Order: sequence, then structure tokens, then C-alpha cells
Amino acid sequence: MKKKTLVLVLALVLVAVGVVAGTLAWLTAESDTITNTFTTSGIEVTLTETNEEYKMVPGFEIHKDPKTTVVTGSEECYLFAKLDKSANFDTFMTYEIADGWTQLTGTGVPAGVYYRKVLSADMGTVYSVLKDDMVAVKGEVTKAMMDALTQQTYPTLAVTAYASQLYKGAGVEFTALEAWSNVSGS
Repeated sequence: MKKKTLVLVLALVLVAVGVVAGTLAWLTAESDTITNTFTTSGIEVTLTETNEEYKMVPGFEIHKDPKTTVVTGSEECYLFAKLDKSANFDTFMTYEIADGWTQLTGTGVPAGVYYRKVLSADMGTVYSVLKDDMVAVKGEVTKAMMDALTQQTYPTLAVTAYASQLYKGAGVEFTALEAWSNVSGS
């Protein structure tokens, strides 16, 4: 009988502990959820010019104003201007690159590639590519030289703008040559 009483008392104690434990309120907490959305970044560059047709007059300067801009909101970057001259351009014409541009040199870099860094504070700034927005016709160009030209052999100067991100990692910049390789695929 003692055993039965002991088992009964233990069973009652277990039931009482279960009832009491079930009614205890534990202190808990939960924070608000913060959801981070990772959007894309990018660089947008423009190239504009006011004129498209030009007449050569020996010894005269011609207003030619290619201008590049890295659009506000773009990432900090290297801005490149690539000038491609026809084979006969230097026979007839000259130009100088505008201030602030540095000629890019290195293995595999074509002639006529210039660059500058564009930081956040410079976004939206318009950069002239040619000094004083001019090209000049050489004074030694003659009428006979110009008369020998055809639609297919007129001197040409093509300008293209490129941009590549400035940083390859946190605080680590690409070199200008590495950045050019990013845009040229070389």
C-alpha cells in the first residue's frame, strides 16, 4: 500500500508540475524584419556634337566640338575618348586634345586613346575632347590636293566615348590600362 500511495503522490506531483509549468510565461522577444534589396549599378556615358558637316579651307580652324559626359548617378569610372583618324587625316588636318585628358599607352593600346577619372562630384560634367573645340586645316594644303579627294577619300576623324568602373574592389582602383582592357575586350 505504501508503494501505491507513493506512486499516486508522485503522479499527482507530476500533474501539478505540468499544470504550473504550462501556465508560466517565459520572457521572449523578436526584432522587426529588415529586408535588404540589392539593385544593379551602372555607368552611362554620352557623346554629343553640334555639327556633322565640315568644309576644309587651307589655314583655317574648324569648330568641331565632341563632348563627353558621364551621366549623374553612374558609378565612379575611367572615361575614355578614342579618336580614329583616316589614313590621310594627318596630310590635311591637325588637332590637339583638350586639357584634362591623358594619352593611354601600353601594349595593345591603339593610337588616339585618352582617359580621365570621373568621380562622384564630377558626374554630369561635360568634357570637351578637342582643345578649344577645334581642328585645323594645314596651311600647306592646296586646291589641287583637295580637288583630288573623292567622297571615299575625304579625311575623317571619328570619336567614340567609353567608360569602365574605377574600382575593382573595396578601395582598390583599376589602372587606366586595366580599365581600357575592360571596355576594349583585349
